Amino acid sequence: MSSIPAETVQDSFCLQGRVWGYPGNCQFSSYAQCMATASGTDAYCGINPQYAFARPQQGAYRHR
Repeated sequence: MSSIPAETVQDSFCLQGRVWGYPGNCQFSSYAQCMATASGTDAYCGINPQYAFARPQQGAYRHR
């Protein structure tokens, strides 16, 4: 199993704020894409908590 960089996962970043709640609108694959949507509003962008607080899969990391 290969690891996929967060920037390529469709729902890596969430548009958050009063209107969006928590975790918010998590349809963004990049921080820049999320910030472009948030521009001009009182919203902000954050890492999708599903990925930010996920435990690494066992065996995914091999120490050499």
